[in-house]
Amino acid sequence: MDTKHLHIADYNYPLPDDFIAKFPKEQRDHSKLLIYRKGEITDDVFFNLPRYLPSGALMVFNNTKVIQARIHFRKSTGAIIEVFLLEPIAPTDYEQMFQTRGECSWLCLVGNQKKWKDGILTRKVNVNGNILDLCVSKSNALGGVNVCFSWDNPQVSFAEILDAVGELPIPPYLNRETQESDKTTYQTVYSKIKGSVAAPTAGLHFTNEVLEALDNNGIEREELTLHVGAGTFKPVKTEEIGDHEMHTEYVCVKKTTLESLLRHGANAIAVGTTSVRTLESLYYMGAKLRKNPQLSEEELHVSQWEPYDIISEITPMDAIKEIISYLERNGLDALHSSTQIIIAPGYEFKIVKMMVTNFHQPQSTLLLLVSAFVHGDWKQIYDYAIKNKFRFLSYGDSSLLIP
Repeated sequence: MDTKHLHIADYNYPLPDDFIAKFPKEQRDHSKLLIYRKGEITDDVFFNLPRYLPSGALMVFNNTKVIQARIHFRKSTGAIIEVFLLEPIAPTDYEQMFQTRGECSWLCLVGNQKKWKDGILTRKVNVNGNILDLCVSKSNALGGVNVCFSWDNPQVSFAEILDAVGELPIPPYLNRETQESDKTTYQTVYSKIKGSVAAPTAGLHFTNEVLEALDNNGIEREELTLHVGAGTFKPVKTEEIGDHEMHTEYVCVKKTTLESLLRHGANAIAVGTTSVRTLESLYYMGAKLRKNPQLSEEELHVSQWEPYDIISEITPMDAIKEIISYLERNGLDALHSSTQIIIAPGYEFKIVKMMVTNFHQPQSTLLLLVSAFVHGDWKQIYDYAIKNKFRFLSYGDSSLLIP
């Protein structure tokens, strides 16, 4: 199959607006669960998920935390300018960025940019009783706008500023304003590492009770980090997917998680497409290291079409071993790199054997990933979901896919 020449129009389906969940279920683990197992479909309630998983399996979660990435400024003319954080520029490390004091720079999207030609925008900010001036200036950049933030209180971190004035960026297709409740419901119960501008929504269904049931059923749990970018909502506007450019996302995988993967034969159950993209990218990072052990973490970046253009004979187990050896040689306890991988029909999965995921938008790269995973059987799944009135997208229902 020539993946690059797939037509996105072949991955369309009718999605009435009333099927899009605008708010989550009151109890997050009471959403519906579709179970697809080798072509057969049944359904249940999400809190029964552990019953369908094999004891002794490894389940991998994305522990990223959504940041309050929207900040509004008002010009003297009254015009409102929205600055939407995409990824840090200076410093580039997320953890360092949130602890920065005084100034920092981000790649951003700017709303109402025509009204902000140049100059500095300023707003008063109250951070834990400290009143400060937050200033922004901009310069154009590839993929967005470079925005420099500065503030006149070196005791205050950028994380504290975001907590004080930022707004949580709920998906645009919800067509509503962010509400106070979203600060809780649009985060997974295991979110830890700040950096995403969109939630890894497959994880929104999990409660502490479900996690405890997984433990009791002998399912081992591990976490990794992929910071979800705004590109996750980027529609495919090209006729063939080969002309669509995927966004780059930061990933971090601890050595202990890699060692756990080894113990499980490099097989995993992935919670969400973000975990899938990270786990599958590990294979190609390991394959690169087999060829050149001296690569930097930045050079381990997996480009969009690399999995289709490069044929590697290395096994998934050996790929994971290569990364562990690399970390040990360099005295690292975690791998920090990035991925731009696109997973679409024609892709051969290396590590992920089962997947928990929500129902995705028509003609999206996420639907392409699902189609690849179930060997093209996505229409049967989505027809069943619509016929049985499942709720769709970020706050919608869930599925367990076992190809």
